[in-house]
Amino acid sequence: MILVNNYILALLCCVYCCICWGSWANTQKMVATKKWNFALFYWDLTIGLFFTALLAAVTLGSLGNQGQTFFDDLAVMDWSSIRYALLGGIVWNFGNIFLTAAIAVAGMSIGFPIGGGLAWIGGIIFNYLLITLAGQAYPGNSLLLWIGVAIIIVAIIICGKIYGKMSASKASTPKKGIILAIIAGLAIMFFYGLVVKSIAPQYLAGGTGTLSPYTGVFFFAVGILITTPIFNTFAMKYPVEGEKVTMKDYFAGDMRTHLIGVLGGFIWMSGMAISFMGAGAANPAISYALSNAAPVVAMIWGVFVWKEFKDAPKGTNKLIAAMFLLFIAGLVCITLSN
Repeated sequence: MILVNNYILALLCCVYCCICWGSWANTQKMVATKKWNFALFYWDLTIGLFFTALLAAVTLGSLGNQGQTFFDDLAVMDWSSIRYALLGGIVWNFGNIFLTAAIAVAGMSIGFPIGGGLAWIGGIIFNYLLITLAGQAYPGNSLLLWIGVAIIIVAIIICGKIYGKMSASKASTPKKGIILAIIAGLAIMFFYGLVVKSIAPQYLAGGTGTLSPYTGVFFFAVGILITTPIFNTFAMKYPVEGEKVTMKDYFAGDMRTHLIGVLGGFIWMSGMAISFMGAGAANPAISYALSNAAPVVAMIWGVFVWKEFKDAPKGTNKLIAAMFLLFIAGLVCITLSN
């Protein structure tokens, strides 16, 4: 298989993942019409997620001369390790259904800073604990890591103030979107660490399993694939926005709409695969922290592309500038902590 062992290249892998995880929701916005709600979009997203993980496993996970290949792992089928990757997929899928619903109800502006922000902070803590509880010393400067986390928490709080001002100017309170985003963040924060536990320790600090990184990502995608019919069917029957939809509505969609959803899955999962390609060189806590800086990317899309703040009340621009500066400062501290 092909892995990145150089720290600078590993950081670039994390940056690529960050861009992907902060950008996939643009495909949801592209197909968000009254007749094509998030639950219909989610079927195509899942297809894209699974086939991208499979493609990464049979290419990057099977080529090269580093460690065991994807097919070596399949020959052994260590279910004690596979179950962690599957559980990671199930947990992520549960949370991401809520995140997608939050974006549908309140937009990227609410969904990502709250849901993604909670997942970001919680995931850093969870992955740090995985390393220390495995009896391993954290391979970096813990003080800098926690300073970076604290700065990011302040940035997320400022995000909340910005959206509070936006909501007040529109005389609306998006409680439903906020609740959905909080549930999403509390669930998503655990997925990366669960997948890490499925990986062999020679590839990742904190790993306690026997799988190669690409095999762990593949079975993570399998966990998503097998639970989407459960979670998404429920979302279709009990919609948080719009009317109830059926599979008949899904098959009535045109090819372009379906392909956009599949593209969203490709964007997200390619980031996941590339993140694990370099996670060994960066260590899981750093890799997750940098990769899951998706709220920063989502904010860039929201501010500069979708123009979500064009009607913002006076004083909002200063808060937006402060938020971006704090996010950047937090990312710098986390990067230097390795």
